[in-house]
Amino acid sequence: MANLSFAGLVDGGWRDLAFEPFREGITVHWLLKGGPVEPSVAILDYRAGAGVPRHRHVGLETIVVLQGTQSDENGCYPAGSVILNPVGTEHSVWTKDGCVVLIQWDLPVIILGEAT
Repeated sequence: MANLSFAGLVDGGWRDLAFEPFREGITVHWLLKGGPVEPSVAILDYRAGAGVPRHRHVGLETIVVLQGTQSDENGCYPAGSVILNPVGTEHSVWTKDGCVVLIQWDLPVIILGEAT
């Protein structure tokens, strides 16, 4: 298999990609869609007020905030931030005004509960 290359993504090239529903208020463009035991890489576009309920990481999750600000219980992460969520960590994610992130999951997360 050859490597995959996506020119200009961090400079706004993600705006030209086709997105599909992911969760309520969040759309996704899969750059690499893995399976239950394979890594995945995607661009997630969060509408204002959208979020992901509390979940546990069973593999490393790496996030690069491309636009806006993403938040969790540990802080707020503006565009240009890199967030690493190691195995065993738990959090929920939200955005007040919307954001776009490049995300890589080593393994799918385990959803622990819906947001209240």
